[in-house]
Amino acid sequence: MMAKTGAGFFFEDYRVGQVIRHAVPRTLGAGERAMYHALYPARHAVHSSDDFARICGLRAAPLDDLIAFHTVFGKTVPDISLNARANLGYAEGRWLRPVWPGDTLTSESEVIGLKQNSNGKTGVVWVRTTGRNQRGEDVLSYVRWVMVRKRDAAAPAPETVVPDLAPAVAAEDLVVPEGLSFSAYDHALAGEPHRLADYAVGEVIDHVGGVTVEEAEHMMATRLWQNTARVHFDATQREDGRRLVYGGHVISMARALSFDGLANAQFLAGLNGGAHAGPCFAGDTIRAWSEVLDRAETGARDVGAIRLRLVATKGEGPDAGLKGEDGKYLPHVLLDLDYWALMPA
Repeated sequence: MMAKTGAGFFFEDYRVGQVIRHAVPRTLGAGERAMYHALYPARHAVHSSDDFARICGLRAAPLDDLIAFHTVFGKTVPDISLNARANLGYAEGRWLRPVWPGDTLTSESEVIGLKQNSNGKTGVVWVRTTGRNQRGEDVLSYVRWVMVRKRDAAAPAPETVVPDLAPAVAAEDLVVPEGLSFSAYDHALAGEPHRLADYAVGEVIDHVGGVTVEEAEHMMATRLWQNTARVHFDATQREDGRRLVYGGHVISMARALSFDGLANAQFLAGLNGGAHAGPCFAGDTIRAWSEVLDRAETGARDVGAIRLRLVATKGEGPDAGLKGEDGKYLPHVLLDLDYWALMPA
């Protein structure tokens, strides 16, 4: 009988320079916004209100930036991380233009690095993924690297190629959405009075709130973004019988919680780095805190950029720490994300 199904890509299936066009195109609508705001306590005003977005020079409210990220990411899973052991990190991410209801997104990835691990059973694959709309315009680009299982441990190791990645996206390379202006910004409607100048480098913001992850909600999120990774669906994939919460669910929850203290960080603009530091399961309570890493001007006079470290934990605040003396993340840390956001200057 001829097989019609596949087991996905294994480490030995990748080649540096390989370009993979991912299935399936996804048209996004207002339903995705409603579902996103039902799953997460997301309240940033530009993405919540057409009227507020028009005050800021846009034609209407674009979809939340992480809706674009999750959609583009989800397309890549069957080809990049179906057989992954771990999603290891992110770099050189940029949101290049807003995504609007009615846009159709596709994803394409180029393999830019390979390195077999010393155990001979797994290897690390680096890919640069680009998401495009129906007009072929780039809306998002990022690099991620993933530890992937080998199909055959005896298969020869490929030549090691480790890409040279920038430690952070340069502020001058951040893209300000066309027409965006904060000159008439309404702080009362946005929820907080703080502008870029009100934040100091090194300042730590405890976002106070917490959300307990429910089994049904994280499963719904995984299906919504069409993420087919087995560990998120199939409890038999883990010896403990627990479904691993999709890392993007943790990112969106932490970003939504960051509204308290960063309500005016309206747009995500750059993804400098990130690590899913520890596993999250249903029943865990996610809390978040942020550290201000940098501030910068942009090409728009009244739009500033703030660089933030967003940390999600299993209920602990910033006083509990981030890493131990050995340099490894402490057990309560779920996410460590370094990103740029746009806010009133």
